[in-house]
Amino acid sequence: MLKKNRLKIKDYSCSQEEFELVYDSYLDKYTTQPVPSNLEDYYKTDNYISHTDAKEGLTEKAYQTVKRFMLKRKLALIEKYCGKGKLLDIGAGTGDFLKFAKKEGWEVSGLEPSAVARTHAERKGITLFESAEALKAETFQVISMWHVLEHVPDTEKQIQWIHQHLSSDGIAVIAVPNFNSYDARHYKEFWAAWDVPRHLHHFSAQSIKLIFEKEGFKLIAQRPLIFDSFYVSLLSEKYKGTKIPFLSGFLNGLRSNIKALISKEYSSLIFVFKKDEN
Repeated sequence: MLKKNRLKIKDYSCSQEEFELVYDSYLDKYTTQPVPSNLEDYYKTDNYISHTDAKEGLTEKAYQTVKRFMLKRKLALIEKYCGKGKLLDIGAGTGDFLKFAKKEGWEVSGLEPSAVARTHAERKGITLFESAEALKAETFQVISMWHVLEHVPDTEKQIQWIHQHLSSDGIAVIAVPNFNSYDARHYKEFWAAWDVPRHLHHFSAQSIKLIFEKEGFKLIAQRPLIFDSFYVSLLSEKYKGTKIPFLSGFLNGLRSNIKALISKEYSSLIFVFKKDEN
């Protein structure tokens, strides 16, 4: 895919404002510019589904159904590489993943800046901290970020923090959208996973590997999130103004996954890292 140095992308889900993505050829990543000074206001919308448990519309119902199905698969992936212990989920949303992990015997902690999401989690018996300062020098066997790293202003500082707070035999599990996927190339400026300005950084598989290796990690596994292509394609069809978005979204989501069987460029990817002790 030929990368453009600059892309103009609209915030279709909230403000309808236009933002610019600037390409870094060395890291193979884009960065959103400008970053609004009131960025937190762009999360205060009913359209930002990860901070709510909404199940009213078809899109919300589909999201919540897939989310419940994926809880078991996410934890199974973690347990393939790490025995039960202390798990920290950064950007824990409404706490469903931690609730499931706790039920399966993990000692769980979570960070979530959204007060609305923390309130939802509290009702489920999961207490989330607003900032990392509450954790002090604590270490964890697993630190996960499910579609969160793209929201973090300073990715280098965040990865350094993970390295400091991960046990020597622990794993970091990072999931991000992949702009090299078929659905990203198909929808172009309408691709829902750009999600500006909430997504400050936009990654490829290469960029994730590079920035984590730079901070002392080694990649031990890479896995797809196959359902993401369907959800992202559905939203992208809505942004395009398609009258029947479900059919087109499903077909393009399926096409993206089929093409990724060969290219490995799935709509979203999970990366599992360990500390590189060499």
